[in-house]
Amino acid sequence: MNVMIGVCRATVESLPGRLLLFTLGFVMLAQLLIFLPLAAQFRTNWLSDQAETAFIAALAADVAEGGTLGDVEVSQLLEASDAVAVARVTEGRNELVLYGGPIDARLIEADLRRETWWGSITRAARTFTITEERFIRIIANPQARPADIIDVIVPEAPLKAALLDYSVGLLQLSLFIAVVTGVLLYVTLLYAFVRPMRQLAAAMARFQKDPMDPKRAIVPDTRKDEIGQAQRALAAMQEDVRAALKQRERLAALGAAMAKINHDLRNVLAAAQLVSDRLVSFEDERVRKMGARMVRAVGRGIRLTEATLQYGRAEESPPQTMRLNLRLALDEAAADAMATEGEGVWNNEIAEGTAIEADPDHVHRIFLNLFRNAIQAMTLVEREIRLLVSSREDDGFIRIEVTDGGPGLPSKAQDNLFQPFTSSTRREGTGLGLTTARELARAHGGDIVLVRTGEGGTVFAVTLPGVD
Repeated sequence: MNVMIGVCRATVESLPGRLLLFTLGFVMLAQLLIFLPLAAQFRTNWLSDQAETAFIAALAADVAEGGTLGDVEVSQLLEASDAVAVARVTEGRNELVLYGGPIDARLIEADLRRETWWGSITRAARTFTITEERFIRIIANPQARPADIIDVIVPEAPLKAALLDYSVGLLQLSLFIAVVTGVLLYVTLLYAFVRPMRQLAAAMARFQKDPMDPKRAIVPDTRKDEIGQAQRALAAMQEDVRAALKQRERLAALGAAMAKINHDLRNVLAAAQLVSDRLVSFEDERVRKMGARMVRAVGRGIRLTEATLQYGRAEESPPQTMRLNLRLALDEAAADAMATEGEGVWNNEIAEGTAIEADPDHVHRIFLNLFRNAIQAMTLVEREIRLLVSSREDDGFIRIEVTDGGPGLPSKAQDNLFQPFTSSTRREGTGLGLTTARELARAHGGDIVLVRTGEGGTVFAVTLPGVD
């Protein structure tokens, strides 16, 4: 018993078993839907056959010797036609041809000349449910003499027995068709779909155990259907996952290396901070300004090294927002960018008093990256350095547009914009500037997008939350 239960459970839970059961069920359902129309047709044919047999018996009575029949001959003809009475209408004359005695049971009528399709179905269904003894009065036109009318009374019991035998045979035939169809569909689906799907699932399981092993990758078939498309998509996904894991390993190694130098770098910056603090106390105005700028830069560097690595991965600290004068913040970022990359024309069209709610260090890093990239692009082709910033309110945010006079971004750089290690246009660049800038902007609920680029220059738009 337990073995049978296990087999049935395995059949129900497996995809091929379900396909087989569904096929059997659907074929049987189709046979059930057409059973009553078939039973109704069988009933009509049976009644027609009885009428034809009674008509032949009536013809036999016509050619009897002496023109009359004895009781024995009448009984034989009625028994041969399974009837209890036979009458006919010929050329308008109604005559009783054969009669076997009075009928002491309920009599129903089946006029085959006027019977409808739906009426035949309902009467056939009723035949299965009636348990009382009944007789059927069949009225029909004989095929040999369509102008005549044959009227015959037969018991209903033989019809019910014939219908039951027909139903049993139809059930057996339906089961045979269902089994054969189910097995054929099962074998076809097994080899065409189920086995490839199992192979696909097995390939995914193998890849999951060791994604870095190329031998565990699926080898797609050449088939053009959805299975082949799924195999090729899985192969491409596995390749992408392996590439991502390799890049992750490289980034992890880079993070480990940065963790090793982080402590020493902080010591170097601390020493530089001490020197810059002394420069601020010089009497020379220019030296004091440079010292103040160096103090701010070294301070940002120290805070950045403290927040750069946490447990072996780079992670930006949450923004510490405050009210910030946007115009002054951009002036400071532009001054630092030009101090390191080259002096040029700086046009700040931000209105006086424009304020945003943001982290000052994050804002400085965002625009320092954008300004440095723009200046590097212009100096790369020996163009005049021209930077323009403007702003406008945009649904609670301040939209700042940074415009440069550079040659525009190459198509390759545009395709990989904001992607680390791929978006740089310089050989020595890492491509982290724009990635970091967008990450910082999105941490504030804003964003950075490329508005346009071309020979006339490039425009980036930065959105940051305004002050209510």
